[in-house]
Amino acid sequence: MNNTPVSPDLSEPTPTKAPNPMLEQHIQHLLVAVEHELRNSSFGIDELNLIRKLQRPPWELIGKVEFHDTQKLYPVHFLLFHVLYSLRDSLAQTGENLYISPMRIGIERQDTVAGNGMPGRVDSLRSFYLDLSQYELPEDVINQMMDNFWSGYQTTGPDLPETLQAAKVLGFDSVPDSFLTVKQAFRRAVMQAHPDRGGDTEAIQSLNEAFSVLKAHFTQTMEQT
Repeated sequence: MNNTPVSPDLSEPTPTKAPNPMLEQHIQHLLVAVEHELRNSSFGIDELNLIRKLQRPPWELIGKVEFHDTQKLYPVHFLLFHVLYSLRDSLAQTGENLYISPMRIGIERQDTVAGNGMPGRVDSLRSFYLDLSQYELPEDVINQMMDNFWSGYQTTGPDLPETLQAAKVLGFDSVPDSFLTVKQAFRRAVMQAHPDRGGDTEAIQSLNEAFSVLKAHFTQTMEQT
């Protein structure tokens, strides 16, 4: 009889697993820190800068992040968005809305209907991120999910403030007239931000996010013409 302990198979999520008290406590700390930082960012903040703020004192709730490694970035991204959607639900009860996207996260007054005008897509994302069983996923699923996350912009399109912020990341004062101009600026910026030239992977990740937003903007514009 083989008495060798069998390691648990983590290749599939386990929805019935009991909540992890340490994880739940960490989430509560993140909720406090995230709301504090958002209330001190009147124009909103992008995902990467919010992560950096949570890494620094007085919070220090997130350790070193490998931004170039999707599998290592995923747990940080997932927990942050789990907290954001939890906070959005809480704020809705007091007449506030939390706008959530990678390029801009911010608290707004809720003058009309809750949400940001995209109920179908928002609700599906909310369901995903509030389900902690999605915290552990196989590598291929993570890669596909992150790809879908970015390409999902193409079905709805970013709003004007987010598009303008993305343009500024690529060095523009306003949204360019053509996507070709965006691609040329993106290539130059990535070359300058390459680690071999003294740049870093965080800068490249930020450029990738900005490019994805502008690509979605121009895709939506072409569909409307």
